[in-house]
Amino acid sequence: MPDQDDLFLFNPLPRPVLKVVGSDKLFPVHRIYCVGRNYADHAIEMGHDPHREAPFFFQKNPDCLVTDGRDFPYPSATNDVHFEMEMVVALGKGGADISLEYALDHVFGYAVGLDMTRRDLQGEAKKLGRPWEVGKAFEFSAPCSAIVPASSIGHPASGAVWLKVNGTERQRGDLAQLIWKVPETIAYLSTLFTLQPGDLIYTGTPAGVGAIQRGDEMHGGVAGIGEIRVRVS
Repeated sequence: MPDQDDLFLFNPLPRPVLKVVGSDKLFPVHRIYCVGRNYADHAIEMGHDPHREAPFFFQKNPDCLVTDGRDFPYPSATNDVHFEMEMVVALGKGGADISLEYALDHVFGYAVGLDMTRRDLQGEAKKLGRPWEVGKAFEFSAPCSAIVPASSIGHPASGAVWLKVNGTERQRGDLAQLIWKVPETIAYLSTLFTLQPGDLIYTGTPAGVGAIQRGDEMHGGVAGIGEIRVRVS
């Protein structure tokens, strides 16, 4: 077998991974899917109708992850970066056209994450009818905690989702308020994409999103799953 130097023009980047609570094994990340406007109060604060409609999704790249308590570097080309606290679903099995009845069987575990957003660039893209990548899929835009296996905690369907900035609470909601529940999200998403082991799903954020500045500390969590603490540098 030829060695790596003979196969590639340059060394491929390592695959992003997340730690697993209670295990020495790592969770290799395939794709990151994010559910848009999945809490009614957040839909309202963003100027949209809160009534249930078909879910929509956007993606972040796996190498957008920020892990192990590392800093979130304030990104370029923006003056309005927002936090969005979310529960993250980690898939251990994939498939297409997954039935609602068996959707949770595909979940390996859960984590807590931040969907960091260049809100000004996202707003410009919306006005022009353009994709959101410049606002959502920039470097370091997906801080995420270690994964807690579902075998340890089950499948949380209720519990507080909260975030503090510099000790002041800015977001508080409950998983019970999700418009599209986790099984519904997995089943619907699997009609659009063939899901794979290693996929992450950021499930949406409650109301209270807002801007951060260099030097701020974000500290948030999801009841029954865990917490995350990230400094803005």
